[in-house]
Amino acid sequence: MNITLAKSAGFCYGVRRAVELADQTAGEGRPCVMLGSIIHNKDVVRHFAQRGIAVVEDVEHVPNGSAVIIRSHGEGREIYERLTEKQAVILDATCPNVKHIHDLVIRAEEDGRTAVIIGTPDHPEVLAIAGWCRHPVIFEHAAALMEWLEQEPERRHLPLTFVSQTTSTKKIWSECVEIAKKECTNTKIFDTICGATSKRQEEAQRLAAQSDAMVVIGDSKSSNTKRLAELCRQLCSNVHLIERADELDTAAFRGLSNVGITAGASTPEWIIKEVCNKMSEEIMEIEKSFAELLEESIKTLNTGDKVTGTVVAITPTEIQVELGIKYPGYIPVDEFSDDPSVKIEELVKVGDEIETYVILVSDRDCMVKLSKKRLDMVKGWEEVEAAVENKTVMDGVVTEENKGGIVVSVKGVRVFVPASQTGLPREAEMSQLLKQKVRLRITEVNRARRRVVGSIRAVAAEERAAIAAKVWEEIEEGKRYTGVVKSLTSYGAFVDIGGVDGMVHISELSWSRIKHPSEAVSVGESVEVYVISADKEKKKISLGVKDHAEDPWAKFTSTYEVGSVAEVKVVKLMDFGAFAEIVPGVDGLIHISQIADHRIEKPGDVLAEGQTVEAKITDIDMEKKKVSLSIRALIEVVEEVTEEAAEETTEETTEETEA
Repeated sequence: MNITLAKSAGFCYGVRRAVELADQTAGEGRPCVMLGSIIHNKDVVRHFAQRGIAVVEDVEHVPNGSAVIIRSHGEGREIYERLTEKQAVILDATCPNVKHIHDLVIRAEEDGRTAVIIGTPDHPEVLAIAGWCRHPVIFEHAAALMEWLEQEPERRHLPLTFVSQTTSTKKIWSECVEIAKKECTNTKIFDTICGATSKRQEEAQRLAAQSDAMVVIGDSKSSNTKRLAELCRQLCSNVHLIERADELDTAAFRGLSNVGITAGASTPEWIIKEVCNKMSEEIMEIEKSFAELLEESIKTLNTGDKVTGTVVAITPTEIQVELGIKYPGYIPVDEFSDDPSVKIEELVKVGDEIETYVILVSDRDCMVKLSKKRLDMVKGWEEVEAAVENKTVMDGVVTEENKGGIVVSVKGVRVFVPASQTGLPREAEMSQLLKQKVRLRITEVNRARRRVVGSIRAVAAEERAAIAAKVWEEIEEGKRYTGVVKSLTSYGAFVDIGGVDGMVHISELSWSRIKHPSEAVSVGESVEVYVISADKEKKKISLGVKDHAEDPWAKFTSTYEVGSVAEVKVVKLMDFGAFAEIVPGVDGLIHISQIADHRIEKPGDVLAEGQTVEAKITDIDMEKKKVSLSIRALIEVVEEVTEEAAEETTEETTEETEA
């Protein structure tokens, strides 16, 4: 016959934490009581009573000034207030997962929401949660929730916050959540079922499905244990729920091939061992794997060990881990990662398995301090050393700046990057890289001296070269790119089109006449360009910005003809005349002789650059696309009109005199 002991059998993190707190207090010998049974196990409670920590069921029975242990199920707000009035020293053993639920319902009521608790109404944990609410609503199952909503339909529109008793089943919780999402219009839902509880229940069901019989060990008052038995009965008809080994009927297991054993969260290891020993002695020979599993459940750890545990709670300061040993473990947030931008809750969830490194085992504090960062560092050294040989590009976060460069954390290993290898200009501040994620190549490793050197610049150069090679491979005349202006000269602008710079001549920046590229573009600006020509041998690219589909000459000829009068803008003065813009991209020449109706020494005597004047189009050379303009022609027309008007006036005066 094979016996399989569930790995998760026995104390959970919260229970072990409470028991260790009581054990430590008993060892100190100071007056102390438990407010209610610290956990649902008569043997554990009896054990502490023998050590001087008795159980009191009511706050009134707590001696003034005495130490009092709050059980792992927690208590409501009123209890804490009454204990404070009695000047009691509160030793709070409330499970961190339960504390989290208290915080959720407190915040819900502060926001004007109603807390809906899914769980057994008379369970101590549920009563404690409700004790932090003014108007809590409790439902044991989905049918009760549905009935409540149907009694008063307007309840569907209430702002509701849903939480669950940590030991509820996933099935009950999922059914309630489904109703809430379907029927209610303003809900916030928090899955507060303990990850360790879910793992225990899932493991028990898997074991039950493979076994001829199941033994579930735990106190008859324990909700957690009773649920385990219920879940096992769904998959195995032969389930035995016992509290102690003396309740075990060994005859019931004779002739069976496979027997599974699990235990509730309040069952101590010594009771589990007692049951297993009885089965071993009277029924069958325990397999080595079973013996190892049992030993593993009560083993201790040493500093420097690698250990895998289950995340049972996440707080702003630490990650609490169930290790399957007598002490709980925790990872301080600063021992999780060197990356300051990391959000712990996005990387790890309650119920996840996590591999860590033991940095402290404290018998005094009954805990194990863990570090994921240091385990990553051990693995990181191996990867960093391999990266030198393989020339692997690695990712890291810049953690500090020093005199000669920066320090990058790569897989938990400190990598020094000299200033010349950061990729920044010589005068740039290296502090701008702090907390930034970077890619680098490891160039030197000396593990004995704990010295690692890397280069960001080398990776950037390689990546740019690869991108440039792709651009040159695919480039062709007429192809369009979105580029970034890198620099300006007097004759044009250099634009990065993705690892390769091309030059836009000043004449290709705008249809209008400009004196400097800065009139059209600026450094850092994103521009749309097209390839005019590309010399792959000389690595030269000529780019254009002007859209030749919008030909200014065509626009000009469709709007103006010889004899038309246009408002033009003087754009350049020469010795022989002035160039004026008629439409963007088309200029006309006003010869010096056509600027005024009298002789002038130079165009600047009459005109100024930027000035707008009216001019007559006197000639259009369609072949050479040249236009001649005249201001003088308009002046002469005005003078002729004036002279004609004067002559008509003289004639009219003469006729009147003769008459």
